[in-house]
Amino acid sequence: MDNDDKPIGKILNRREALAALGLGVGSLLASRGAAQPNSLPACIVRPALTEGPYFVDVRLNRSDIRSDPQTGVVKPGVPLQLRFVVSRVAPGTCTPLAGALVDIWQCDAQGIYSGVVDRFADTRGQVWLRGQHLTNDQGIAQFTTIYPGWYPGRTVHIHFKVRYQNRDFTSQLFFDDALSDRILAQPPYAKPGTRTRNANDAIFRNGGQQLLLELTPLGQGYAATFDIGLNL
Repeated sequence: MDNDDKPIGKILNRREALAALGLGVGSLLASRGAAQPNSLPACIVRPALTEGPYFVDVRLNRSDIRSDPQTGVVKPGVPLQLRFVVSRVAPGTCTPLAGALVDIWQCDAQGIYSGVVDRFADTRGQVWLRGQHLTNDQGIAQFTTIYPGWYPGRTVHIHFKVRYQNRDFTSQLFFDDALSDRILAQPPYAKPGTRTRNANDAIFRNGGQQLLLELTPLGQGYAATFDIGLNL
């Protein structure tokens, strides 16, 4: 595994998730407004994962993170509309959390990050594919980005951090391998080498199945909504 630290955090099993909501294991839980037995609400807490070495607190408040504001360069790639729905988890309820600061950062189509120096490139001073946005009254923060590329040792992923008051939660989002196979075989993604798949990624194995995005086609790209609850 290259370029990311050891995974941290704890994966919640069903019993622990129910306990976070103040519900018994036998309770019926509302999922997207419908009571269903043996289900968890959409806002359930997700596992925390490593921040890695590539977080840069650029404090760049924007929804479209594809460009570098200094040079105007826009990173090419398959468009991705990514919407976070952040909720406050309380006993028996999930309520929208307004005013939470959501940061995302990712590599470009060729597996390079901005704002850092590593064995792949020196991009210090650049801030493409980085940004942050506050959640609105519905707990929503939305970003326009691209489908990420890959680099040796890691599966395809996007980093995110949610900050609220004096607390923060950091994790990663993952993608279906079959979809990545199709997208990454085309320009501007295609490159030589063997990509690490989800099952072989040490960080994904620490809870990535709960962090897989469900993408739907949107124009020339895709859209995804990710629900996450903070147990404050």
